[in-house]
Parts: sequence; C-alpha cells; structure tokens
Amino acid sequence: MPLILGGRYLPERLLGQGGFGAAFLAVDRYSPKKAKCVIKQFQPSGNLSPQALEKAKNLFFQEAHVLEDLGREHPQIPDLYAFFPLTVKNQLTGEEEQFFYLAQEYIDGKNLEEILQQQQKPFQESEVKNILKELLLILKFIHENGSIHRDIKPSNIMRSQNGRLYLLDFGAVKQATNNPSNTQEKSTTIYSAGFAPPEQQLGNQVSAATDLYALAATCVMLLTNRDPDELYDPQKQIWNWQNYAPNISADLARVFNKMLLANPRDRFQSCEEVLTALNPPPPSPPPSPIPPASPVMRKTSRFSLGETFANAAFTGFEGTLLVIALNSLVPSAGIVIAFMILGGLVLALFKKVIEGKDLPILAAITLAFLLIPQLQGTLSFPEIAIIAVMAAIGAITITAFFGLIYRIILRLF
Repeated sequence: MPLILGGRYLPERLLGQGGFGAAFLAVDRYSPKKAKCVIKQFQPSGNLSPQALEKAKNLFFQEAHVLEDLGREHPQIPDLYAFFPLTVKNQLTGEEEQFFYLAQEYIDGKNLEEILQQQQKPFQESEVKNILKELLLILKFIHENGSIHRDIKPSNIMRSQNGRLYLLDFGAVKQATNNPSNTQEKSTTIYSAGFAPPEQQLGNQVSAATDLYALAATCVMLLTNRDPDELYDPQKQIWNWQNYAPNISADLARVFNKMLLANPRDRFQSCEEVLTALNPPPPSPPPSPIPPASPVMRKTSRFSLGETFANAAFTGFEGTLLVIALNSLVPSAGIVIAFMILGGLVLALFKKVIEGKDLPILAAITLAFLLIPQLQGTLSFPEIAIIAVMAAIGAITITAFFGLIYRIILRLF
C-alpha cells in the first residue's frame, strides 16, 4: 500500500483485517491539527468468483454512500471524509491493480467486545438497558432513512472516551423495501454468526426486525458474558440465556425474548415499539365519577299554610283597624300613616319578629284602642269589629286564591 493515500492520508497502523479488505488508522495531513481518521481498503480475497467479487465491490460502494448520507445527519454514525480509487502497479506481475478506499471519522475509544473482555464480567442490567435505548435511537434513524444495518454486534458498537456510543461498519447495509410483493426476495448472505437471525442466515428478506434481533443478541451477550453460541439452541431455534442472568428484571427479559423470536413477524416491528415497551406510558387516571345529579328541590315557603292564613287574617284585621283609627285622628294623612305602620307589621311578620300568639294579642290591643270614641270616626264599635273581621276573611280568601294560581304555574313550568 502506498505511503500516502490520495495524496492526503498517511496510514499509521493496521486496525483490523477481514475477507474484503483492511482498516488502517491514518492521519489527514491536510488537517491543521493532523486529525486522525480510519482508512478502509477494499481488497477481497483472491478466491472469490467474479459474481461474488462484483457483489463485494457494490457493497463497499454502498457503504460509502450510506456513510455520506447518514454520517453527516447523525452524530453517532461516523462521517465519510472521502471515497477514492487508487491504481497501483503489482511489483511481481507488473500489472496494474485498482484498489478502492474510503476515509471516515475515527472514534477514539473501545468497542463493547473489547470492554467485555477487559472487565471479564457481565455488564450491569442498568448499563445494558442504557446501551439498548441509545442503540435503538440510532437504529430508528437508520431505518427511517430506508436502510437495514445487518451487522449489529458488540465489536461494531464503539464507546468513545466521553462515553458516547457509535454504530460502526456499514459494509453489510441494505436498503429496506416496503413493497409487500417482495416478501420472498432474497438478500445477500452476509452476516455475523451468533448475531444474525434465521431469515438473514437463509438469505431471505431482511427488515427492521432483523436488526432488533441482532441488537438483543448483543445485549444478552453483554448481560451474560457468554458467546451467543453458548446461549442459542439452533435445533430448537430458542435462546437459553436467562439461566446466566437470573437477576434480570422480568420486564426487560420479556423485551429481549420477543426481540429474539425466530419468526420475524413475531418480533417487535420497529425501534419505536421496543422503546414503548421499555418505557410504557403511565396508566391513564380512571375517569372521575360523575356526581349524582342533585335532586331538584322545590322551593318551600317560609310559612306553613296555617301560618300563611293567620298572617293574612292579621294583616287584613289590623290594617282595617289602623286605617279607621288614624283616619279619624288625622284625616289628612291618616291613611298614609296607617299603611306605613301596616308595612312595618308585614315586614315583622316576614322576619318572624311577631308570630303565633303575638298576632291575636296585637289585634286585641288595637281593637281595644278603638273603644275610644275619638278613634271610631262615624262608625260604632260593633260596626268596626264586623268590618275588621270581614277584612280578615277577605285577606284569607285573596291569599288562598293567589296561592292556588302559584301552584298551578309551578306544575306547568
């Protein structure tokens, strides 16, 4: 490999090597701070068929396109810096060979597989739950932008020095399809053993549920500190991981078990569904009971029927005596004074200042005053008594009549 790639990048050391190429830590010599980056070299093994070689090249190109589209839009996906071909003369054969490179953001940290090996003990449940939630948000963004990662595993999840998680290696990424007629469409059989679900291993169509399966397999590996091969029964297609993590909460175990189901249709279908299962909305408060309707209370009178008639009789009797007496005593203003006094008596009756036995006593006292000749006017005492009694009867009659009218109106309305 040339000492300077693309006239710009200086490789420093090998980071890793696989079947399709290698990754190097490099320095960008055009960066003022000599920023570090990762250079990926497409160099597939020589035993690939022409069809497989072409497919591998397309995947490498696709990784570059996806990184360019997603990396600049999401802070936890590495940015793509450059993608370029390089023609090199083979020193042995003398023939020119073409290589392809991509330069991407370097994340200074350790991947989760390295951390697990270093600490030599399982991750705590709370830590795994936080990792799960953070990766779900990254995957949600990837899926919403029409891609399936297809290679979720601990070694592809980097934790930077500041604790932030990054999702790496988009070399197996595939564009998602929403066309139901393509349910039998085959996909390229590229996967990491132990983390890929059955449909991916068989080359069947992949979906968001494919990534969710791999993410759950990653999490149970972190929880148990065991390789997936030790936790999965390929004959029965079931996971037996809870024996190695007996203290995990039942709610989180249910989430992982559903994510790990063999049939993709039985799993959660989106990252949003998993996030909802992890953080269920608080139960709605029960509806407030409807208070029973207050019974319609008919307005009751302040006085009983007997009291009403007694008050009417007193008013008619007393009012007549006052008019006769005061008109005889003060002809010019007697009637006015009499009605003013009568108004005061009516108010006293309403306030119940006078009631019951007070009424006949007051009436008798007033009648006694009428024994004085000067208060009788032109009438005799017996005539005055008869007129007063007739006025009392008339007041009772009028009161009864209007009371009847009032009750009829109430029934109608």
